[in-house]
Amino acid sequence: MHFPTDIKYTESHEWVRVDGNVATVGISWFAQDSMGDVVHFEPAEVGTNVDKGSPVCEIESVKAVSDVYSPLSGEITAVNESLEDTPEAINDEPYVGGWLFKVAMSDAAQLDDMLDAAAYQARCEA
Repeated sequence: MHFPTDIKYTESHEWVRVDGNVATVGISWFAQDSMGDVVHFEPAEVGTNVDKGSPVCEIESVKAVSDVYSPLSGEITAVNESLEDTPEAINDEPYVGGWLFKVAMSDAAQLDDMLDAAAYQARCEA
């Protein structure tokens, strides 16, 4: 398992990398490993306003279809369109090429509710 220390994690296995007011969101290595091979990605709509905890997009794997929840409130500013043709990037490189969407944060204080790498790793190993 891999737990980069430059990002934050949610209890529902999303990760967040912040650059200014924009957060890039994906699913963790633990989540993609639990899902099995990803075969389809249904992206969010750019321009959509989302609330923290609301479902934003779907990932279909050989095991199930899973919702991905927004870890932050704000506006979706980008989606990883390359995943429509190569959804396996979510498995291959969940923290780089497998990112899912970007959100312009409306409340950066919500980051305080997230886990650091050590806390997330402990949760996954429990």
